[in-house]
Amino acid sequence: MILLIRGTRAVQLLKGIVVILLATGVSSALQLNALNWLLDKILTIGLFAIPVVFQPELRRGLEQLGRGKFFSWSSTAVLEEEDIPKMISEVTKATQVLSKNKIGALVVIERETGLSDYFESGIPIGAVVSSELLINIFIPNTPLHDGAVMMRGNRVVAASCFLPLSDSTRISKELGTRHRAGIGITEVSDALVVIVSEETGTVSVAVHGEITRNLDEQSFRELLTTHLAPAKQSGFSLFGRKAGS
Repeated sequence: MILLIRGTRAVQLLKGIVVILLATGVSSALQLNALNWLLDKILTIGLFAIPVVFQPELRRGLEQLGRGKFFSWSSTAVLEEEDIPKMISEVTKATQVLSKNKIGALVVIERETGLSDYFESGIPIGAVVSSELLINIFIPNTPLHDGAVMMRGNRVVAASCFLPLSDSTRISKELGTRHRAGIGITEVSDALVVIVSEETGTVSVAVHGEITRNLDEQSFRELLTTHLAPAKQSGFSLFGRKAGS
């Protein structure tokens, strides 16, 4: 079970199921009959909903099993505290060059929620992040420039990845598919996404379904530091719910 859901969004879904199970037990022990009845019905419906909710993870697990790689999945990379400034510096340098030359870019930095499902939709890279690598990936008319770059820890895991588009009606009509994809992945995970507009060169950061636009170099660096600095505790960049648009 752990191998099946490791590195995917299913970890958070499983936590929700555990909470419901604990609440059911507590409500039964305290004789909260109405609450216990309601939770019991939720669990009954949940038995039928689980295959639907976990469909991507089940499919991914069966595919891995069919390839004979079920027990050889790569473990999650850890972003050490001393690696954070260098990683932020490399991403910042790359972003500024891309912005100056109006080269579109989409960089997803994984945090607590596993994004292995999306990693597998692109081309594996597996290299330590550098500004030169990021710039080279997004150069127009190259094989990897279309799609998102996915980062885990201080490594670029994959490029040319597909992301879910946001359906939010609050997003400005002037924002295109790249921005909608960047916001979309933050609506289903806690990832931090860096977006460079191809039309204007504007630098934006999306997190928790919100996008902060028109960032200069200093504010961009500060924003990344705010969200990524506490990474040591769990091996990812986490916490910090940045609002604003």
